[in-house]
Amino acid sequence: MQAMIEDFRILPAGHCGSGAMRNLIYHYCNLDLPEGVIFGLGAGIDTIYFTYEKAQPPFMFFGRGSSMETDITHNLGIDYREQTELDDDAAWDNVKNEVLRGNPTMLSGDIFYLDYREFKVHFPGHRFILLGFNEDAEEVYIADRINTHAETCSMNALRLSRSADAGISSHNLWGKFHSTHVSNSLPEACGLALKMSVERMQGIDLSQRDLMQAAAGGNARCAAGLDGLRTMQQDFPQWQGLPDVVDRITYVDNAIVKFGTGGGFFRDHYARFMEWSRKQRPDLVSDDCVALANTSAGQWNALSPMLQSLAAAPDDAALWTRCSEQLDDIYHTEYLLFGQLGDTVLGTVTA
Repeated sequence: MQAMIEDFRILPAGHCGSGAMRNLIYHYCNLDLPEGVIFGLGAGIDTIYFTYEKAQPPFMFFGRGSSMETDITHNLGIDYREQTELDDDAAWDNVKNEVLRGNPTMLSGDIFYLDYREFKVHFPGHRFILLGFNEDAEEVYIADRINTHAETCSMNALRLSRSADAGISSHNLWGKFHSTHVSNSLPEACGLALKMSVERMQGIDLSQRDLMQAAAGGNARCAAGLDGLRTMQQDFPQWQGLPDVVDRITYVDNAIVKFGTGGGFFRDHYARFMEWSRKQRPDLVSDDCVALANTSAGQWNALSPMLQSLAAAPDDAALWTRCSEQLDDIYHTEYLLFGQLGDTVLGTVTA
């Protein structure tokens, strides 16, 4: 049995989740939005930092929350739902049948196993879209963020990715559009997304922290939002002299730019969203907020080469001080940004 959806627009993206949702929302809802706007409408910005002893280095550091894809559609008022499936055979039947109905289908899995990517580290939250399959050839055809054409992947690699037996598994998570109707206007969706981001960054909403703590097995030391940034900043100087210090520094550098963040630990995307939000909701977003968002993005991008220098000279005390001071500057910028947004958003925006 085989099938292929031919009329799906694939635009490359800086980040897998926002890129996939941009393409899916365009396909299903005929709503064409920039990737940064998609990211921001999903309240994607976060700083999640948690210990994970099975990883090397033994922690994870993410600049976005776990539920961005469903939060985008929630804020836009689109009926899109995601679910897991513990039975691997049933999981394949679910998404195969969607493709047979002509429905491009969101998948999540560990990018490490996808044989067309050759990714060197485990990342269980990668998002990609199933467009087709050929069971005789044992192949599937996937829209990913890297090209304008579909990628060919072995069915076995897809199965391993979706239900990994090592590390954190996504348990065959997949998503479906149950309606193509967009209930909320863009200004309404913008307001809801801004409030969601503020509540998460300020620690009012702990859902993202709790989701990652559960995914890590429940025993992880986990922090999110501004608290996640502060916790990582406090841990950072204590890495000096550890046997895996270079691995730790390199991982954080990669998390800022290389791991599909769209630049600046996802802050480049959020800065574009803030510029768009200033036009959509001038009652909520000031020029100062836009400037702070751009400053944060620039500070994260500037931290990356500092960390590269530190990885090359991990005994250089001056470099440790510079990196620590840069993290402190980032924290204060984002504290101001989400404090100012909170002053206008909290108490004024309702679902």
